Amino acid sequence: MEFKAVLRRLWKIFLLLALIYIFMLSIKMIGGSFKLMGKGFAESIIKTTSNPFTGLFIGILATSVVQSSSLTTSLVVSLVAANVLTIPLAIPIVMGANIGTTITNTIVSVGHIRSSEEFERAFAASIVHDFFNLLNVLLLFPLQYFFNILGFLAGGAAEIFKNVGGLKIFNPLSLILSPVAHFVVHFFKGIPWVGIIFSLLLLFFSLRYIVKFMKSVVIRKIEVYFNKYLFKTTVRALLLGLLFTSIVQSSSITTSLAVPLAGAGILSLEKIFPYTLGSNIGTTVTALLAALATGEISAITVAFCHLIFNLIGTVVFLPLRKIPISMAKMFSRISVRNKLVPILYILVVFFAIPFILIIFVE
Repeated sequence: MEFKAVLRRLWKIFLLLALIYIFMLSIKMIGGSFKLMGKGFAESIIKTTSNPFTGLFIGILATSVVQSSSLTTSLVVSLVAANVLTIPLAIPIVMGANIGTTITNTIVSVGHIRSSEEFERAFAASIVHDFFNLLNVLLLFPLQYFFNILGFLAGGAAEIFKNVGGLKIFNPLSLILSPVAHFVVHFFKGIPWVGIIFSLLLLFFSLRYIVKFMKSVVIRKIEVYFNKYLFKTTVRALLLGLLFTSIVQSSSITTSLAVPLAGAGILSLEKIFPYTLGSNIGTTVTALLAALATGEISAITVAFCHLIFNLIGTVVFLPLRKIPISMAKMFSRISVRNKLVPILYILVVFFAIPFILIIFVE
């Protein structure tokens, strides 16, 4: 009987790991399909940046289309290096990219929409990232526009570290996710929208059963483990987000993984918020190390700008975390009462408003 119990436990662990793999794979595939469909659009729209205001909204729209702040930042770096963009115009695009990248975990939270209780927790866990970035932009964009604060700090840091050299961090997840994701994305190369639909179906399927599995089998053990060890203190949660994202090299994956944990009631919003801030910093560390390896001052400046933007936001809003957390909880309660709100939120905030304002400001 003991042997059977061990086998049953191992089988359950295997199933959970398989579901998590499918979940992460689907996020990678969504990003790959969107990149295939929107990379040309993103590059062309970034080239049209003529002032900091349009730069901010171009950053949001371009990143929402390609589902990757890393790709947007890379395009910005290459255009700055080619003298197509100036650094003062590039910085607001990086700010906008920080907002646009949160679309992935917001889409993930919609997978919980059938259960009001689950959805309220999951949606709040995803949009707290949005509200942090929006508040950070409201704080830093005027300071950047009038005083060039990020340009000054990033430029100074770039001069100090330009000859340090960088390194490429080994990404273990890439070994098991990228081959399958690339195969599927290129299978649907001619019809990327079909690849997006297929990836979303995989995402919602894996999400549903991850939460179902955790609720029925392992929720108490996982809850104790997460709260007692991984997320015990604010600093520990922040460092976990930073280190995990630095290794995985994708804040979309690391922040999206927290959404089902919130939906299942394992993690509270108060625990997730510092983890999200750590993920925000972690995603800039890998880009910075890659930029340092090139030795190009423009690439290093843009990478430092991204890092400093998130560091300042963390220093300011971690002590004031009640503000974004309260905003997320309030908006989540509204969304539970009307399930159209989250869909409209994604379409309006990430696509309609940036598109209209780009045309209007231009």
